Amino acid sequence: MKIILTHEVSGLGAAGDVVDVKDGYARNYLVPRGFAIRWTKGGEKDVEQIRRARKIHEIATIEQANEVKAKLEGVKVRLAVRSGDAGRLFGSVTQADVAAAIKAAGGPDVDKRRVELGSPIKTLGSHQVSVRLHADVAAKLAIEVIAA
Repeated sequence: MKIILTHEVSGLGAAGDVVDVKDGYARNYLVPRGFAIRWTKGGEKDVEQIRRARKIHEIATIEQANEVKAKLEGVKVRLAVRSGDAGRLFGSVTQADVAAAIKAAGGPDVDKRRVELGSPIKTLGSHQVSVRLHADVAAKLAIEVIAA
């Protein structure tokens, strides 16, 4: 089935790309979650609009990505969350929480979809997080999760 991606999907493509995937994957996963729309001749017009919006939010060059990476790696990020007595969190830290903490710490504005958590953060302490800025550039951050 031919679809138009509305969001970046790892291993598949970026927003505005027209890709061919299995019917079940598109019907059961991509379309219901809003990651893609079905390809039609009328939908082809939407591709340009999606690509224009992507260019506005995307870091265009590797030099810009390296500048943002330097800013990110210079920021000390502390995230206060509710936790139990043994240091276990009530829930887990999400990508949106990390993006908001980076912004609150004085770092650059980061899209939550670019934040990659290796595994769910469910304990207090220091954790490594990666922020994918460009296809070739990723920033590694140490996030300190503390009790609120």
